[in-house]
Amino acid sequence: MSTPVFEKIKLIRESERLNKRQFSELTGIAYSSLAGYESGDKKPGVEQIMKILQHPRFTKYTLWFMADQITPEAGQIAPALAHFGPQTTPSSHSDQKTG
Repeated sequence: MSTPVFEKIKLIRESERLNKRQFSELTGIAYSSLAGYESGDKKPGVEQIMKILQHPRFTKYTLWFMADQITPEAGQIAPALAHFGPQTTPSSHSDQKTG
């Protein structure tokens, strides 16, 4: 299941520990537009997405943003806060008692 664009933008910003104002200044995207993108009220155009992904700080997220894939060996990762992988993590419980 693909992550919506508005959520991906927010994940990138939060993963880089930037507030909306800082992210807006780095990318050149108006603060009000960014707020609309992150809330899902507005859809960013190609130009706005390119402003984000072409910034040197955010190019590492390009493959994840565009195709929901990562290749760490090529420097393409998902934001630290993004869920990437199985929806649930299986856990095998042992009968060992602790304490």
